[in-house]
Amino acid sequence: MEVIVFLVPLALLLGLFGLLGFLWSLKNGQYDDLEGAAWRAISDDDQTPAPRRVELRSESQP
Repeated sequence: MEVIVFLVPLALLLGLFGLLGFLWSLKNGQYDDLEGAAWRAISDDDQTPAPRRVELRSESQP
């Protein structure tokens, strides 16, 4: 039962860190554009690169 004296303040401290992290993310605009990143991930605007040519060298044997 003495461990509760240690665990309750630890749980409160971890909750405070989580709350501070959430408030920091709100302040820095992490939740401003919720749909933009999702649409950028599925958009197909990127061009596929041209296939690379592979040159085969033939060794001439006399």
